[in-house]
Amino acid sequence: MSDYLTPQNEKQLSEFVTSAYNDNISLRIVGGGTRLKIGNIVKADKQISLAKLNKITLYEPGALTLVAQAGVKYKEIEKTLKSAGQRLAFEPIDHRDIFSSSGEPTIGSIVAGNFSGPRRVRVGACRDFLIGVRFVNGEGKIIKNGGRVMKNVTGLDLVKLMAGSFGTLGIISEVSFKTLPIPQRELTLLIEGLNSQQAIDLFSEALASPYEISGASHFSENNGKTKTYLRVEGFDSQVNYRLEKIKKTFSSNYEIDIVDGVKHDNLWKKIRNVAMFKGSNKPLWRILTKPTNAPQIERELIDKTGAKIIFDWGGSLIWAQMEEENNAHSDAVRYICAQNKAQSNLIRASDKVKEKLDVFHPQPEMVAKLSNCIRKKFDPKSILNPSLIFRVER
Repeated sequence: MSDYLTPQNEKQLSEFVTSAYNDNISLRIVGGGTRLKIGNIVKADKQISLAKLNKITLYEPGALTLVAQAGVKYKEIEKTLKSAGQRLAFEPIDHRDIFSSSGEPTIGSIVAGNFSGPRRVRVGACRDFLIGVRFVNGEGKIIKNGGRVMKNVTGLDLVKLMAGSFGTLGIISEVSFKTLPIPQRELTLLIEGLNSQQAIDLFSEALASPYEISGASHFSENNGKTKTYLRVEGFDSQVNYRLEKIKKTFSSNYEIDIVDGVKHDNLWKKIRNVAMFKGSNKPLWRILTKPTNAPQIERELIDKTGAKIIFDWGGSLIWAQMEEENNAHSDAVRYICAQNKAQSNLIRASDKVKEKLDVFHPQPEMVAKLSNCIRKKFDPKSILNPSLIFRVER
């Protein structure tokens, strides 16, 4: 094998992995190359690219079903779905702004990371739209689970397991998705000047309402003024109705402005891609928490680290950018999250930091043992993306 492997099809992918398994050669899995900085440092003997597995193998708009090989560029999938008035509703994050990376995101990398955007609060995550997957495990065996229709899985649901495994259980070769229609109209309600607690109170009430809020984000602009956003989508008549109801419900407490058209699209692209923190190498943390704990976490992070904060997913997701690389700051993030029962993942950091700190949130002992047992079943020699999630000795 060469140092850079590019299988032409799934069969050859299987052959490459089988050979690597037999020779105990570790593999770094590469899609579009836009997310290679995610996770712990991966030191692999060879790289294996899925660039040639780049075909949309089935698209049936009437059945709301799309099947694509792992190396298909996401922009191609968007274009194909848009031609039939459809989309992947979980709007996956594009990490190029965060990492200043080049290339094009692929659908395989999106599934491997279970990457989901602001609409997560309404429709669910990437894995909730997956209905089938094909992959090659760490021994080179081709495995299929699920299919091309909903509710077709019996036994262990490997479809859900593979989403978020970051290539450590197997190399995804093909995925099947449920698609959804693009709504007729989208608009955003903007409220300025709220503090974090007021924003969380607003999110809690709005997301619990029957008005189907599909995005809820809060952050400070460069001028220090806070902006809080609620997104509404649907048929034109539905959006008009919801807009009036929301205004009636909240206008007595807040002054509401409307963002729509191109400004609306650009706004949610910016929020989805965390573009507020682009063009920087400063450490960036992704924190998952109960929304009611978000203001407390923000206060403590600012007090201990001076972090800049963004709330998304109605406060369930916090993006926190540190002002500098500092071991004390990393310790503070982990401590604050532990005290508030939140999970913290270090998304952007230098290799120097990653050499000392596991970037993924530490798992409880029993969960870690279970995860290790599962990984060993799928990849006995730990040759696939070694140490990306959990540090392994080979």
